[in-house]
Amino acid sequence: LQNIGVEALIKEKAPIWAGWRLPVIVNIVGETIDDYAQLAGKLDGVAGISGIEVNIGCPNIKAGGAEFGAKPESAAEVTVAVKAATSLPVLVKLTPNTADIAEVAMAVAEAGADAISLINTLKGMAIDIARRRPLLGSITGGLSGPAIKPVALYMVYEVAGAVELPIIGCGGISAASDALEFIMAGASAVQVGTASLTNPRAPLDVLEGIEQFMEKEGIKDTAELIGVARL
Repeated sequence: LQNIGVEALIKEKAPIWAGWRLPVIVNIVGETIDDYAQLAGKLDGVAGISGIEVNIGCPNIKAGGAEFGAKPESAAEVTVAVKAATSLPVLVKLTPNTADIAEVAMAVAEAGADAISLINTLKGMAIDIARRRPLLGSITGGLSGPAIKPVALYMVYEVAGAVELPIIGCGGISAASDALEFIMAGASAVQVGTASLTNPRAPLDVLEGIEQFMEKEGIKDTAELIGVARL
């Protein structure tokens, strides 16, 4: 995943974040478990960084390219390594590309995760019919946006029933109603990603919409909504 790298982030970005009133959580990725541990260690204690989100939807090179989050065992190994390397809160971002996401969630919870975020992108592809070849150079890629919302919502619902950790729901949220669905399914918070690419105000629009809903319904705290749709 393209980015400026951890050293540049610490030098150029963190000092800016340190002046913000909002917490900043840094997402880390690696090709080996040691990569994750090293990144977490470098970010530990850096002013302006309030937490680490561990992206385990990346290929584990030593395991032949399978995603770290595809199996409970490897997901737990990454979590343990990161927790040992940092005193910051650790959120583990789960991949939907697994046989049983609830089982993976339970594994990272037992390994010490402070919270869980889900879902990461779904694996997909497209074909250029003129060239008769895959459209992406890597053949497959990550599908995000509104198309994956029903899958993400279902998986948040499943994980909320399996662990007691706070859950951050994400995947196709572009309006307040989407966010409210995730909260009612069991999420304590949400992420807005793809929608921000076309509307930079999307996160604020979602927040304002939630506030309007709560005022209309006479709800004082979002805690009153977390998991209310669970049967």
